[in-house]
Amino acid sequence: MDSLVIKTRTAAVQDVVVTDDSLMVDLVDGRTVSVPLAWYPRLLHGQPEERNNWRLIGHGEGIHWPDLDEDISAENILFGQPSGESQRSLSRWLQTRVAPRQASSQLQPA
Repeated sequence: MDSLVIKTRTAAVQDVVVTDDSLMVDLVDGRTVSVPLAWYPRLLHGQPEERNNWRLIGHGEGIHWPDLDEDISAENILFGQPSGESQRSLSRWLQTRVAPRQASSQLQPA
């Protein structure tokens, strides 16, 4: 009996660029993948400085945004899989972001 073995390599991220509407990822094998930022609501709702504060995790197998509590794997980007976060979870996260901003703006002298 013959069997077919397919060897797959894990994609590894080398660099990340986030614009107002796209997430672009350069892979170590030379490919560049671009996906709509709308696929990742936490990035979409983040400020530019939060989006630009990222680090590679797992030897480039994923990307972590500490300010946005977001992790995205290179594999999910390659397979075209948007965020799986529930609307309820996203709504709670958005509320936690609004509350501190409102409190700090109330402390500011008018």
